[in-house]
Amino acid sequence: MRGTDERTGSLFSYVDIEARVRKDQPLRTIRAVVDAALAALETDFSALYSRAGRPSVAPERLLRAMLLQAFYSVRSERQLMERLEFDLLFRWFVGLGIDEAVWDHSTFSKNRDRLLEGNIAAKLLAAVLAQPRVKGLLSSDHFSVDGTLVEAWASMKSFRPKDGSEEPPGGGGRNVESDFHGERRSNETHASTTDPEARLYRKGRGKEAKLCFIGHGLMENRSGLVVQACLTQADGHAEREAALAMIEPRADRPCAITLGADKAYDTEDFVNELRSMRVTPHVAQNTSGRQSAIDRRTTRHTGYAVSLCIRKRIEEAFGWIKAVAGQDKTRFRGVSRVGFAFTLAAAAYDLVRLPKLLVTA
Repeated sequence: MRGTDERTGSLFSYVDIEARVRKDQPLRTIRAVVDAALAALETDFSALYSRAGRPSVAPERLLRAMLLQAFYSVRSERQLMERLEFDLLFRWFVGLGIDEAVWDHSTFSKNRDRLLEGNIAAKLLAAVLAQPRVKGLLSSDHFSVDGTLVEAWASMKSFRPKDGSEEPPGGGGRNVESDFHGERRSNETHASTTDPEARLYRKGRGKEAKLCFIGHGLMENRSGLVVQACLTQADGHAEREAALAMIEPRADRPCAITLGADKAYDTEDFVNELRSMRVTPHVAQNTSGRQSAIDRRTTRHTGYAVSLCIRKRIEEAFGWIKAVAGQDKTRFRGVSRVGFAFTLAAAAYDLVRLPKLLVTA
């Protein structure tokens, strides 16, 4: 018998969201890991909020929603709130009941400053990796490092001289006529009026210069998980300086550790600094018209070739963070806000990979 295409309503609803999420849904494993990590940050959350006034939206729910935004490539908080209205899986993951109202999208903007103040994105990443089940997947001896460009939320038209010579005339009218051909633009003489912390930078010769930041990631080599992430202004030394800052806390070990990196890190200063920390520099040799800082002391070991092979996996993390989590071109301004989004996306990348890693472990 054919059913009728008629909508029938009911006075009461007995929908159990927990029963609607299938047992083999990967988000179940992710939710368990996230809940344990958020529970470990309870003290940090309490320190960020006043004890008086109206209750806010729980920061745990905000962070779960932000992770969903990265998992499913949701372009904006407004679209995320629309999705929460009807998607039972989203409601279950965030912790909303079937009858609970979603909050306004502006809540993210109002609470982001609190989360930035507490450095919550970096603490969430650390809390995820500190759990016993996850910690067993990590290597504490072998790491890889790299950087990637994150395009700023600013147009090249906003990159104007700092002396104000291209300011529009007062009282309205047409802007000053400009001929950019042959004009030299640099970070010393120009700055973006939209995001003053963005820097004009190009990845290599023949590449287009863009207003951007540099996101940095430190990956452990056993499972390919990102163990630390940060973001800095774009310049020629940022990648090496960030690499030293990220590996230094892990270098305080009885035995030496290794750090894999590409040719951009093959400089004498960087290699010597690593060796002073008792970190073996598994850096790819750059012999293009110069002498590499990596010699036979390093290249004669079989582990060197292994590190050079594995270090390329960090590009998989950057690819996911930029293509899926939407960090190819940021939606925020300033190093702190862009860095928060980048670090949270790195945590989301690790969480996406955990269901399969924990099954095979």
